[in-house]
Amino acid sequence: MQDDITYISAKRKWFSINFKEIWRYRDLIWLFVKRNLSTSYKQTILGPIWIVINPLISTGVFTIIFGVIAKTSPSGMPQFLFYMSGNLLWSFFSSCLGRGSGAFLGNARLFGKVYFPRLCSPLSDMIYNFINYFIQMTVFIGLTVYYAITNPFVQPNLYLLLAPLMVLQTALLGMGMGLIISSITTKYRDLNILVSFGVSLWMYVTPVVYPAERIPGWLRPWFMCNPMAPIVESYRYAFLGCGSFEMFYWLISLGVTAAVVFFGLLVFNRVEKNFIDTV
Repeated sequence: MQDDITYISAKRKWFSINFKEIWRYRDLIWLFVKRNLSTSYKQTILGPIWIVINPLISTGVFTIIFGVIAKTSPSGMPQFLFYMSGNLLWSFFSSCLGRGSGAFLGNARLFGKVYFPRLCSPLSDMIYNFINYFIQMTVFIGLTVYYAITNPFVQPNLYLLLAPLMVLQTALLGMGMGLIISSITTKYRDLNILVSFGVSLWMYVTPVVYPAERIPGWLRPWFMCNPMAPIVESYRYAFLGCGSFEMFYWLISLGVTAAVVFFGLLVFNRVEKNFIDTV
């Protein structure tokens, strides 16, 4: 009978994450994922089709404004494909960050009623974002294959083997930033208002709507210290052969991502002990 007893006690350590316990709650994580999938497009006419329509519409707007009017895309490269490559990855990152930043406030009532590892919530949000991203990627891969056959400027290469790692890095960076913001907003709600505005500004210092080669040489080292800049540039180079893959800056980005995730888990672990008293 002793094996059926679970003891719940307050955490004492600064950093203590029970990964075995999280694995035991994997069914709950999947229930959260299904809940997100069912509620996101509830009472909509097109339903899950919006997963594909949203990036197509936003990419079309980018193509008109930045491609046709501002002319920021590289010559010869299909404009829609160029902007879609950056838009998909950035939308994935901003979704991971946005959902992660609401981990505490968005689930306060649930956290106050029942016990389960609090990290299950942001993990389920990340899986949900992965599902959306992979659906959108099927359209992007189809367009890439078409243009690779019909357009000599589109040249996918062996760096595609690193693309899954880049996508995982993007998700972890977004979740790590989201955990930090979520932990801070339990006391300072006004930071939540700045998140969407800050993400929009962050996009314009990342080569999403323009190639990194447009950045002046003296500014480039500082520009590439933005952890998302090497990811987007490398990702685009892998699929389209546009731009460049700079291992040095990508390794810096990996280091920053690891630090952000560690710090995010640290503050999340610290705040979850008593956040219910301040929310």
